Amino acid sequence: MLVTLKEILKLAEARGCAIGSFNTPNMSSIRAVLGAAEELGEPVILMHAQVHEEMGLCRMDEIAPVMLLLADKAKVPVCVHLDHGTDLDYIKQGLELGFTSVMYDGSTLDGKLNYANTCIARQLSDSYGASLEAEIGSMGARESGAAGGSDESIYTDPDAAKVFVEQTGIDALACAFGTAHGVYLKAPKLDFERLGKIRSLVDVPLVMHGGSGVSVEDYKKVIDLGIRKINYYTYMAKAGGNAVAAMKDMTYFHDVELAAIAAMKDDVKSAMSVFGDC
Repeated sequence: MLVTLKEILKLAEARGCAIGSFNTPNMSSIRAVLGAAEELGEPVILMHAQVHEEMGLCRMDEIAPVMLLLADKAKVPVCVHLDHGTDLDYIKQGLELGFTSVMYDGSTLDGKLNYANTCIARQLSDSYGASLEAEIGSMGARESGAAGGSDESIYTDPDAAKVFVEQTGIDALACAFGTAHGVYLKAPKLDFERLGKIRSLVDVPLVMHGGSGVSVEDYKKVIDLGIRKINYYTYMAKAGGNAVAAMKDMTYFHDVELAAIAAMKDDVKSAMSVFGDC
């Protein structure tokens, strides 16, 4: 069942939990994520990140129809989301392809330009009936699976977040409070006090990027403090890679692919069980 981000986050808010949001740059990862969601009966978000196209993993115009087709056929609510769109033209292309939600990421820009571009993204998403996520503050390295660390973050200022949300009319806010994209070189140190202050000032659901590698205890804390969407990719991809590396016979690619799908599915189920256990 295909839904928007705004709709799926209403479910999260009603349950007091977070929805898992997973990058799916190929058919294998799409099957793993949707298989996990359907087995658990949990709503889920499939994501295509602009950086994955830049890395040569997949073209948006090729992967989007597959994501949308399988999401619509799924037995659970599924949002198909464009993640970290840094180019307004790219966001428009995603909306034309049928994404039900987009994220405009102007977090590395001057604050005024981020605000202006986010307002344009708001108009674009409205014209297609889609939801809009945006970011203030920065998680550092983008979603490439490269090494990251909490010291790369530019933490979100709570008062600035309040103004940003009120003036742009976004549906969800990605905020930086100590997580980073990629594999952590050291355990992340999350600023729970900052997150709590943001929650008290902002009236839209909050999003945590860099969700892989966070402890179960910290997941519980951030969900209690208002996180309703958790982006997760690196450790899912790592699980698939580890499963393939452990194979004794890699003669046939279909066997390799099935091993990766099974491992990624198990990892996604573990993550979703934590996110939804509220």
